[in-house]
Amino acid sequence: MLMKEYRICMPLTVEEYRIGQLYMISKHSHEQSERGEGVEVVQNEPYEDPEHGSGQFTEKRIYLNNKLPSWARAVVPKIFYITEKAWNYYPYTITEYTCSFLPKFSIHIETKYEDNKGSNDNIFGSEPREEETEVWVVDIAYDEIPERHYKESEDLRYFKSKKTNRGILQEGWINNQDPIMCSYKLVTVKFEVWGLQTRVEQFVHKVIRDVLLLGHRQAFAWVDEWIDMTMEEVREYERATQEATNLKIGTFPPAISISETPLPSSTRSGPNSAPSTPLSTEAPEFLSVPKERPRKKSAPETLTLAGSRPQGFNLQTAQLFLLELQSTARMRAAPCHW
Repeated sequence: MLMKEYRICMPLTVEEYRIGQLYMISKHSHEQSERGEGVEVVQNEPYEDPEHGSGQFTEKRIYLNNKLPSWARAVVPKIFYITEKAWNYYPYTITEYTCSFLPKFSIHIETKYEDNKGSNDNIFGSEPREEETEVWVVDIAYDEIPERHYKESEDLRYFKSKKTNRGILQEGWINNQDPIMCSYKLVTVKFEVWGLQTRVEQFVHKVIRDVLLLGHRQAFAWVDEWIDMTMEEVREYERATQEATNLKIGTFPPAISISETPLPSSTRSGPNSAPSTPLSTEAPEFLSVPKERPRKKSAPETLTLAGSRPQGFNLQTAQLFLLELQSTARMRAAPCHW
């Protein structure tokens, strides 16, 4: 198990970001989906928790089969997916990712939002942990992103919001920005396979950091699209976009509805302290082979597949899988970031 804390500051208030987060997740999921591959929304309904009160429960399936090398498709189920479950009690959320093909792999993300510059060192409690948690500060304007994700319109070094008059974000902007908020994320990655655990967990954290960077950049770059929305309007946008995305990837589940009656916590399996995050929306890159990012020889590529576990899946198979993905990534190497 490898745990890290991420801190991402935004030129927004916590209340503003409540709308922006929902808008960004829906739009980003739709953009990243295509026929047979992408993010299918299975459930999106009110949820009542005895500890955290009213919230929203979301379950998604992230289909990635087409991103696998041809040889890998022959040994995994034809249709496999990653399951994302999120509990949103904003400004506190929880998100979990699991994969039935690799039952010993999981990601748990606990998120809290505060109106500050990332200065709260005890936001997740002061209880002692087995070892000190590493803190990664993510700068949405000046941290490098992979070239394949770069868009000039989303470059916050040059972007200025017409509706809020915020931006351009100059170096050191975090110290001078008003308003400002911070997204604190405590991320735990588990891959309990002897001989591979450390490399895979470290690699997944590197990709998660990139995912968080891109999502938060987009949330501010799209601010003029959502800043005037009410909660009712963004929920309607979310519902319509989810249905369009499901049709886009070729799945036809029952119509998605966001009901008005909160569901009791007993109707959901999941932690009582439930969360959700913006990272959760893009088909997680930690489950797919990065197309352009160069990797060090020590950095393993993804092992995250889903579906029924095939006969004979063992450590040797997993190692071969890693080597093939490493080779694929090196062949497609290019500048990086998300």
